[in-house]
Amino acid sequence: MRKIAIYGKGGIGKSTTTQNTVAGLAEMGKKVMVVGCDPKADSTRLLLGGLAQKSVLDTLRDEGEDVDLSDVMRTGFCNTQCVESGGPEPGVGCAGRGIITSINLLEQLGAYEDDKNLDYVFYDVLGDVVCGGFAMPIREGKAQEIYIVVSGEMMAMYAANNICKGIVKYAEAGGVRLGGLICNSRRCDNEQEMIEALADRLGTQMIYFVPRDNMVQKAEINRKTVIDFDPTHAQADHYRNLARRIDENKKFVIPKPLTIDELEKLLIEYGIAN
Repeated sequence: MRKIAIYGKGGIGKSTTTQNTVAGLAEMGKKVMVVGCDPKADSTRLLLGGLAQKSVLDTLRDEGEDVDLSDVMRTGFCNTQCVESGGPEPGVGCAGRGIITSINLLEQLGAYEDDKNLDYVFYDVLGDVVCGGFAMPIREGKAQEIYIVVSGEMMAMYAANNICKGIVKYAEAGGVRLGGLICNSRRCDNEQEMIEALADRLGTQMIYFVPRDNMVQKAEINRKTVIDFDPTHAQADHYRNLARRIDENKKFVIPKPLTIDELEKLLIEYGIAN
């Protein structure tokens, strides 16, 4: 079983990319569990057809500690197993604690046991936060592989570089490694070349370039992944290709984060800061 955490700047399309990739893996016959680690509890919505899933924290608040796995897990597209950590009530408590509570509960309930025959567990992690509870997937070795969703925008690249610093910090203790960058295109100038260069300088790879297409938004409005909504569309094939690249990936590294000066020079080199 491969345990993967997806990080990236807030608003980069991380949850959308994760769910569409998971749909590609599930369509290939892989058994996948998705654990949403965002208090908004929207990491599994497209896989569940828009069904509002009750989060782990809400379930514990309403029903106490005596819960079963079926109380916090729902079955989605192609038999994907979907869990949402949830968060505290607004203004109360730490959202990161929801991730810690959820993962510990899933372990106690046997969600990761061999008899579940899981091929993958995906953690869809809030934004670019790599501290506190949000760092748990990498800090405590819950995930062995990290993929960072990025674009050619400066702050998205800055966030990716910061996440790499977090990976370096926990690489030895937790054994986590970077599997690559996923470019979720924003149609920036020289975007593909720039992210390939960023990946090279970090010591990793751009595992896939996902072009921007309005079909993604159309599918989301219909509360589905692209593969589910329009399986013959070219964008569906891009997500299938991304899923295949991850499935076949063998390159896992401890990244080499850039300094701010190096990152800015890269941006200037590709004409973004001119």
